[in-house]
Amino acid sequence: MPSVKLRASTILGAFEAAQSELVGRAVVLTDGKAGTVENVWLDELHGLRISITGHDGKWPISTIKFAQAAEGSPSPPNRRD
Repeated sequence: MPSVKLRASTILGAFEAAQSELVGRAVVLTDGKAGTVENVWLDELHGLRISITGHDGKWPISTIKFAQAAEGSPSPPNRRD
């Protein structure tokens, strides 16, 4: 597979993994907004962005401060600074 196709495939694979990991999870952003992740977008200028139920707009995933733990996982929510 040519290197461009391999890189594109890698990026899309990581995007799909992030989407399946985040959509439907409760999150709290660094600015205090909280809700459930509705969707994940790949923005060519800003990277991965999320939308949250009950709030207009999209935010970079880097602004997630706390995220709900995966079902069946005994660990507490992740903290991202």
